[in-house]
Amino acid sequence: FASGDLITDAFAVRMFADAGLEMLVSQSYAKNLGLYGERVGALHCVAKDADNAKRALSQLKRLARALYSNPPTTGARIVAEVVGDPELFGEWKSEMEGMAGRIKAVRAQLVGCLKELCPERSWDFITDQIGMFSYTGMTQAQVENMTNKHHVYMTKDGRISLAGLS
Repeated sequence: FASGDLITDAFAVRMFADAGLEMLVSQSYAKNLGLYGERVGALHCVAKDADNAKRALSQLKRLARALYSNPPTTGARIVAEVVGDPELFGEWKSEMEGMAGRIKAVRAQLVGCLKELCPERSWDFITDQIGMFSYTGMTQAQVENMTNKHHVYMTKDGRISLAGLS
């Protein structure tokens, strides 16, 4: 949920489809529905015709069969319930918009604080990014310092979860 708006976030995919491009589009419900342990998502195939769609489906079935035989269905059933019920779907969209707005506000607040501490540096790269995570630009040594001295945790390449900042 980059922007929190399904129409806005689908713009590029729809533009490519309208241009006649064939593509595979994957989506995950892990974060936006809180189904982390379920690893539920979808893979959409946009093909130029029925024959290409049939060929793609054949290959995708071969891959799926090699990866797993009977995937769990609990997460998929939860997603189907939420997106299939207009009231639940509306509530979910509202919550996504709220979370996306919160993440944008955290980005802006973080940049504001960083500009106060180090005004000579541009911090726009933080607000130019989208989503729940941000690359900080920190080196591995700086990340280790933040973890060891301040108990601020992130990946070694400086990627941090903005949802965890307050």
